[in-house]
Order: sequence, then C-alpha cells, then structure tokens
Amino acid sequence: MFTLQHHGRTFRFDATAPLDIALPLAPGPDQVNCFWAEPVGIDVIRVGSFVGSVAEGGSTNYKRVHLTPHGNGTHTECYGHISPDPAATLPACLERFLFVAWLVSVEPRHRADGDLVVELADVQPLLQAAPVPPEALVLRTVPNDEAKRHRQYSGQNPPYISAELAQYLVAQGIEHLLLDLPSVDRELDAGVLAAHHAFWQYPDHIRRGATITELIFVPDAVPDGLYLLNLQVTMLALDASPSRPVLYALTEADSWAGH
Repeated sequence: MFTLQHHGRTFRFDATAPLDIALPLAPGPDQVNCFWAEPVGIDVIRVGSFVGSVAEGGSTNYKRVHLTPHGNGTHTECYGHISPDPAATLPACLERFLFVAWLVSVEPRHRADGDLVVELADVQPLLQAAPVPPEALVLRTVPNDEAKRHRQYSGQNPPYISAELAQYLVAQGIEHLLLDLPSVDRELDAGVLAAHHAFWQYPDHIRRGATITELIFVPDAVPDGLYLLNLQVTMLALDASPSRPVLYALTEADSWAGH
C-alpha cells in the first residue's frame, strides 16, 4: 500500500490494482469512432527486400499507424484544440500526471430540442458529496452499456455537457475532466464550442494546465468514489493525444487502522 496527502488528509491506494478506463486503438471498423474520422489503420513497412512483419517472414514487426486523436478511441486534449497558438500542445500543457479524482455516474437529460445533455443540476450535488476537493472529475453516463466500446457516434448527435456545468467545474477547481462521450459540446454547433471555451476560460483567462479526456469507458464494476488518476499520454506535439487514464481506489488511511 502507498499513501498520499490531499487537503490535509491521508489516503491509501494499492498500486498493484489499476483500473484501466481507456478504450483501445485498434484497426478495423468495429472500434469506437466519432466526428467522421477514418478507422485506425496499421500498415506493414516495406523497404526493398525488408518486410516489417514476422508473420510474413520478416525479422521484426515494423509498422506505421494512421489515427485521428480526436476521433479514434480515448484521447486527452488541451486548450490548443480551440487556439491558433502552435505552442499550445498537450506535452507543453500537461506537466503532472497524478491527480485526486472523483468518479460520478449521471444520466443526461432530454432537452426540448431533443438533445441529451449532462446538466449542472445533476452533477452539482454529486460533486459536492466528494470527501475532499478533487482535482479531476470522471463522468460516467448512464445507461452504461458495453456498446460504448464500439459505438459509431458520427451523425448521431450524442450527449454532451452544458456550458453552465463546464463553468461550474472551473469554479470548483476541476482541472481535468474525463467523460465517456465524444465531446463536451454538441456534435454540430456551428463552431460555438461553448463548453470547451468555458472549461478552458478561452481566450481571456486561459487555463493552460487544464485538460479534457473524451471517449473513456468506466465499467459498472468500478464504483463511484474517490480515486488516484494516472493520466498517461504520448509525447505527441499536438493539441491532443491518444491517452490511457488509469484509476486507483483511494481509502482514507484512518479506516485502515489495525490492518
């Protein structure tokens, strides 16, 4: 067991019990996909007599990957997603990788226009119930069916969060938002991107260290509660990167007395 201090309280976690909430990047049309991105492609490198496939007789596997971070699988993005600044890359913005996270489950509401939206009124009491102020919020939407692992979201106007909720998360000090939806904003909104702008406070008071992670999947076996989040990303100098968020259940140290 390991311990960490957060807001004057001590918590324990088991580093040998990770809970992976990422969706894999794999070739083929059956992987989760959104915003009309092409499926992930993996090609064998062929140079002269060399073939980068052991199965085809090569000495090693040597392949090229084609992917769209925002459209294929779990990904993490920074404010560079809505900024023209070429220096606004995820590696430049994300300088820490371990955060205290609060996982909640919430059902999107039907609006009059037919959209499904995660509203402030539903998340606020759940966030207020956290035993300590979290640095990250993990949103699991319900129903939480296994089809989320393979869903083709393009053209389906999937659920999203309200700009009011995004603004509230900023006020509560949430630096990292993770959710099992393709985007925090409506699929087609004429480029308004209200929740993105609110969460990053762009362009007037940019929260450069804040991130949004989309297309996670939290199995039902993982209960709502407090976790240590390890937000793993690649060193890809873009506004977004494929990512692998991993959770570790946190238990207050006092409850382990005598164990």
